Amino acid sequence: MILLMILDGWGISERVEGNAIRQARTPVYCALLSKYPHSQLGASGEDVGLPEGQMGNSEVGHMNLGAGRIVYQDYTRINRAIRDGTFFKKEPLIKAVNWVKDRESTLHVMGLLSDGGVHSSMEHLVALLKLAAKHNVHTVVHPFLDGRDVLPRSAETYILQARQKMKELQTGTIGTVMGRYYAMDRDNRWRRTQRAYEALTGIDGLTADSPEEAIRESYRKGETDEFVQPTIIGETIDERDSVIFFNFRPDRARQLAKAFVDDPFPHFEREKLDIFFVCMTEYEDDISAPVVFHPLSLKNTLGEVLSAHHLRQLRIAETEKYYHVTYFFNGGKEEAFEGEDRILIPSPKVATYDMQPEMSAHQVTARVIT
Repeated sequence: MILLMILDGWGISERVEGNAIRQARTPVYCALLSKYPHSQLGASGEDVGLPEGQMGNSEVGHMNLGAGRIVYQDYTRINRAIRDGTFFKKEPLIKAVNWVKDRESTLHVMGLLSDGGVHSSMEHLVALLKLAAKHNVHTVVHPFLDGRDVLPRSAETYILQARQKMKELQTGTIGTVMGRYYAMDRDNRWRRTQRAYEALTGIDGLTADSPEEAIRESYRKGETDEFVQPTIIGETIDERDSVIFFNFRPDRARQLAKAFVDDPFPHFEREKLDIFFVCMTEYEDDISAPVVFHPLSLKNTLGEVLSAHHLRQLRIAETEKYYHVTYFFNGGKEEAFEGEDRILIPSPKVATYDMQPEMSAHQVTARVIT
């Protein structure tokens, strides 16, 4: 038996300050390094198909490991399309614009507002604002606040940048604001998704005169950007509108996208709106919505090669990383290969994992060794 054990987020640095791994007691890890050959892999920037200087992330790391080669990421592909102009001619985007033109309605643009580069990009939002300005369509932006891939109290900086671009391009207002805790859940905590959906569609939510007011009120409660409660600022999504979801990473975009497009939808009560909904990338192959950038076809991933040689393989992870050891490791393929078994260990039901930092590591270990 061969074990590929991925210690997600286990970085290598001699720096001690702020480095929990360097300060921890790691006798098994240190013994393995002292006894067996080892090397290092680049996990960021061009080494994993990202722009130079861009930090890596779990999705990117698993996809490159499974492929055994550099996989150019959606982030990079979208950037290139913006620079060569093909972005502005993409059929789903043009259809979204024409939909609101024909109906004299509103184009809504929603996604994570930060320069963390893990789930979204400010450059992609700006490109969509340029598209809206070019076609002179009424546009409303719905920013999801980060606080995880960037500093926990940095949202006002990004709101200011977005406002400046909207003013420069003479298009766009802010309709709602909320933390990613609600808009980008990936662990089937549908009540969070419901609160995001209801604010975005004007059904229910806190209200404020500006996003800054909502953010500062959240800070007064001790809640950082990630946890800003869904707040209605201005216009919300209505019948006959178009929506472009500009997050490029699928795992934290799926639930909210499904809330808008799935019919039937079993997770909470809602009436499906007659809207034109566009996904920047393919969030899941059964989501019935136009996709701007379809996934690249990755052949001969590790899982595919093992299956072709009639070798058994087991993928095991807790909920938070299940998609990573399956979907991403298989190059964006949802279905298991022949001979591939999967075990899902539930992640703990806590608000944030600093409350249970070991997560389900003990349970995963127990299943592997039994």
